[in-house]
Amino acid sequence: MRAHHRRAASALAAELEPGGEFWGWAGRTLGAPARTAAGEPAWLRLVSVPQDKASGKLWDGAVAAHKALGDLDGRRPALLGVHDETEDGTSYRAELSARVSEPVLSDDPILQRPLDLPDAWWADLTQALEKVAVAPTDRVAVRTQYMDRAIPQYLGIPVPAAPCWHTAHADLHWANLTNPLRILDWEGWGGAPAGFDGALLYAYSLLQPATAARVRAAFPALGSPDGLAAEATVCAMLLQTVERGDNLTLTGQLQRWAADLRRRADE
Repeated sequence: MRAHHRRAASALAAELEPGGEFWGWAGRTLGAPARTAAGEPAWLRLVSVPQDKASGKLWDGAVAAHKALGDLDGRRPALLGVHDETEDGTSYRAELSARVSEPVLSDDPILQRPLDLPDAWWADLTQALEKVAVAPTDRVAVRTQYMDRAIPQYLGIPVPAAPCWHTAHADLHWANLTNPLRILDWEGWGGAPAGFDGALLYAYSLLQPATAARVRAAFPALGSPDGLAAEATVCAMLLQTVERGDNLTLTGQLQRWAADLRRRADE
């Protein structure tokens, strides 16, 4: 990975800065600060997959987001260049992006401490996501087949009707957000039930009740009949991760949320 990372930097006329390696899940990704040929701060991220998996939603997410959304009025780091390489049955994609100077709001997707964000930050977030919501795309972030299987299995209710679908970031959590607002990690964006991004951010806020309440205030679809499908999908997704041994600190909160969703489904 390091060798391909260095080769990609050379191919993209970028210079890696010393230190600051950041490895992703299972060593699948490697990111590090860099400088463009013009000396501008950048970030070089390398992802590796088996050669026959080098396609599809996650592989093309950043490139597709760049084409469809640009820098989202400065809220999304601009993509500066892409370099692909294949060796010994493994494909590598390097993405050079404008570097975000602000730290993420949490080192963990689950918010572990109270946050006191200004009203302007919440307005920026909702405005950015409203622009994403109307972006045309054939990408799919949430499949109806998954909803049909997971919601009855983990919540014990029929799949709620989803009267409106729109385009979502689809991985909206506190480790992908900064203040001032930047929204990071666009691998998985695509179509989802209306309210999905808000429901996901709410789920990752459950350990901090004040922030969770602020999320619900910012996303009025939450708690409404039109948002029930998105909330049920997110709750089922997170309960599934708990079953697999992840996000265990959310277990009690997710179970209480599931009980509330069952009550709403019966109304």
